[in-house]
Amino acid sequence: MNILLTGGTGFIGQRLMSHLRPHHQVTVLSRTPNKVYQRLGHDIEALPSLEQLENLDRFDAVINLAGEPIADKRWTQTQKERICQSRWQITQQLVEKLKAGQQPPKVLISGSAVGFYGRQGDALVDEDSRPHKEFSHEVCAQWEQLAQAAESEQTRVCRIRLGVVLGAEGGALKKMLPGYRIGMGGPIGSGKQYMSWIHIEDVVNLILFLLEHDACSGPFNATAPEPMTNEHFSRTLARVLSKPHFARIPAWAMKLLFGEMADLLLTGQRVMPVRLQQAGFHFRYPTLDKALKETLNTPQSR
Repeated sequence: MNILLTGGTGFIGQRLMSHLRPHHQVTVLSRTPNKVYQRLGHDIEALPSLEQLENLDRFDAVINLAGEPIADKRWTQTQKERICQSRWQITQQLVEKLKAGQQPPKVLISGSAVGFYGRQGDALVDEDSRPHKEFSHEVCAQWEQLAQAAESEQTRVCRIRLGVVLGAEGGALKKMLPGYRIGMGGPIGSGKQYMSWIHIEDVVNLILFLLEHDACSGPFNATAPEPMTNEHFSRTLARVLSKPHFARIPAWAMKLLFGEMADLLLTGQRVMPVRLQQAGFHFRYPTLDKALKETLNTPQSR
C-alpha cells in the first residue's frame, strides 16, 4: 500500500513504522521533516504540509495518530486549546483533502482514546456505552466526528479508542518506572479507579488488522481484554520489578500538582475491546503480567 501517516515520530508512530516500512510505501506528514529523518531514517518521504497536495488520491490508506499528549501538562485554557486543535485541525484538513479527490484512500484509521467515555466507575464499557460529558469526551467526540465525515462508498473509517499504551520507549509506563524502580511506586488516590491498558505491539497489530480487513469500520476500543484497577496495576508492576509496594499518591496531591487534569488519573473506565474481538482480532498480550514482563524484559512466567 501507499500510506500517509501523521504522528509518525511519536511513541506509537515510530513502532508502527518499523512494521510498515518493509512492506509498504509510507509518507509521513510532519511540520519538522528533519525530525522524521532523524527518528525514522532518510529513506522516508516527509511531507511538511498538506497544502502541497490537491487531494489524497495517490494514497491507499491514511493513518492519523497526530495530537498533543493529553496527560503531560496541567490543563490551562491554553493547554486545553492546544490539545483540541492539535487533533481537530489536522483531522479536518485530512478529510477535506480526502474528499477533494476522485479516487480517495480506501481507509482512514484515525486515533481517539477511551477518554471518549469520560468517567464510568465500575461499569463494563463497550463501544455502545453512553459517555459521561467532560473535557476528555469533548476532545474525542469532536475528533471522531471530524474523522467520520470522510466515510463514503469509497472510504471506510475506523476510529481507534486507545487505552494506556504500554511500551518501554515512551508513554505512561516510561514516566512511572523511575518511582517504581526505587521502591516508591504506588496507586493513585483510592486505587479503585479502572485502568484500560494495551501493549504497544497489540496497538500496531490492530492497526495492521484494520488496514487489511475491509469489513471493519466504526469505533474500536483499543484496549486489552483485562482492564484493572489502578491498585492492581500498581501491585503487578511492583511485583514484576521485584520492588516493594507500600507508597500511595493521595488524590489531593494529584489535584494540587495537576489541577483538573488529575481527574483523568483519579477516575477511569473499565473498557472492553468488544468490536475488535468480534472482528476476529487476537491479542498477543491479553494479560497485564505478560505485557509488563515483555516490556520490561523480565523472565516470562510459565
